[in-house]
Amino acid sequence: MSDPQEQTTANKGPIRRFLDTPPDNVAKTVTVALGLCLVASMVVSAAAVSLRPLQEQNAALDKQVNIVQVAGLYEDGIDVAQAFTSFEPHVLELATGDFADGTEVEGQVLDPMTFDDRAAAADLTLSAPLTDDPASIRRQANYVTVYLLRNDDGSLDKVILPVYGYGLWSTLYGFIAVEEDGNTIYGLQFYEHAETPGLGAEVDNPRWKALWRDKKLRTDEGEGDLAITVAKVPPAAGREYFVDALSGATLTSRGVDNLVRFWMSDRGFEPFLERVRAGEI
Repeated sequence: MSDPQEQTTANKGPIRRFLDTPPDNVAKTVTVALGLCLVASMVVSAAAVSLRPLQEQNAALDKQVNIVQVAGLYEDGIDVAQAFTSFEPHVLELATGDFADGTEVEGQVLDPMTFDDRAAAADLTLSAPLTDDPASIRRQANYVTVYLLRNDDGSLDKVILPVYGYGLWSTLYGFIAVEEDGNTIYGLQFYEHAETPGLGAEVDNPRWKALWRDKKLRTDEGEGDLAITVAKVPPAAGREYFVDALSGATLTSRGVDNLVRFWMSDRGFEPFLERVRAGEI
């Protein structure tokens, strides 16, 4: 005759037999751990997918806040979305300095309202590799989105230009605002980086950001050499082209110097800024 206990065990289903397994059973421990990992990953994935539209909305709002701030329009309690409507976005072709709004490139229509600068920099059809790469960005997009701010009479007030480059630990993404003369800096602001708190992260310090106000990019009213410099001592051109480096953050300061000089050079926005200085924008 068969053992009644064995008969009872045989009559149990697989799930019941698994649950009745001793807690210290290796197979049971591994199975439970794997099951928990699977459930947790499914929950995280579902949350990421469901929250993605909100994340994208928040990222777009944060970008608008930074553009409004660097242009000097931000005030506590301001309706950022409303203030952002004052800006005129354009897709810019860097090589020529001309607007490319509505242009079709590789089957993609360049719409300034939807154009993704970061995606363009990674797109092999919309960017090119850099051999001389002081900003350490590897590839440079052929097109970027710029923002114009105009006075009530339609004349140009400022241009807001996206800039980015590598610091000590991270790529710093930000905007530089240039006055209507195409040569005077109104402000520089970074909206994303991972530099060292208290050191490189002082790029966010209002006192340091204020140092950029009214500095000049080029000598001879913009017709001369690129002279803007972030360093410990002023360049030969003079203090109007000088921003004091961050104390204790030599590599971050050097990274900011490199990225600003790169984007303000002929390889960056200089063809466009020439048009600004000529009054063509």
